[in-house]
Amino acid sequence: MRSQKAFLFLIRSLACLLAMATLAFNPARAQAPAAKVGVLLVNHGSRSATWRAALLQTERNTREAMLRTNLIQGVKTAFMEYTEPSIATRMKEFDAEGFSDVVIVPVFLTVSSHTFDDIPTILGRKADPHSMQTLKIENIERYTPKARTHLAPNLDFSALLRENILRRAKALSKDPAKEGLVLIAYGDATYHKQWSDLMERTAAHVLSRTGMSTFSYGWAGHVAHYDPDHTTRAVEQVLRTRERAVVVPVLVAHDEMFQVKIIGGGIAQVPDHQKRVAYVPDAILPDPSVEAWVVATAREYAERARGGKAPGR
Repeated sequence: MRSQKAFLFLIRSLACLLAMATLAFNPARAQAPAAKVGVLLVNHGSRSATWRAALLQTERNTREAMLRTNLIQGVKTAFMEYTEPSIATRMKEFDAEGFSDVVIVPVFLTVSSHTFDDIPTILGRKADPHSMQTLKIENIERYTPKARTHLAPNLDFSALLRENILRRAKALSKDPAKEGLVLIAYGDATYHKQWSDLMERTAAHVLSRTGMSTFSYGWAGHVAHYDPDHTTRAVEQVLRTRERAVVVPVLVAHDEMFQVKIIGGGIAQVPDHQKRVAYVPDAILPDPSVEAWVVATAREYAERARGGKAPGR
């Protein structure tokens, strides 16, 4: 009798241990693998080596700060068009390296067809017909990554652009009461109102802190058909009422075609421009504040990606 009870007790014990072992090793209860988050700094791209170098330097200047914590495990830069490494190339690399999430930080000024349509279409997040046709014509590869993608906002979501333009305008100004401000940006036909609002907000900020009381702005990109005359007209508008124009290019990086040929060429058409126009063919980059914004934005969205709060692809 005792041996029978002992045998039953042993059987029950073994059954209990087997059940616990099965529960412990049940794949359904296994924890999900830890997230591996990368950051992709995306910019427009340019045929200018000087332009590309400025964006690659931004990556080098921010990489260490982004990798310092365990939020981010990899940082890369991609050019949307004109040159490699492209967005598709970089996303394939992230996939091959086993990244679960990639935060896309667009180093663009403001909303445009590139940031609103083209980049999401390249990543397989949208299927915008116009973008798809444009990408095909320009031979830009689309690639839907395995990693989840999280798209961060553009530069104008913070005050740093206004402070950047203010600093550069002050450096050129000599007598604000006799000067007017001229801003020349790339522009976007589809989002013309947003770009115009950005120029007006930026100019108002500069005027309120310098003593200048008038401004104008113009476009250097495809809206102006890359025509220097648009810069000339913007400068002459200010010179109708002021002795001197302070011209600041609102461009992310230096590209010889824009800062020298288009904006510089437009200024050269203004009579007596050597005395009446203050201009340096510089750009928003380099700027430590932009780099700090890149780091802060990347960290914020990486943290959201780890917590599942940022939108996936």
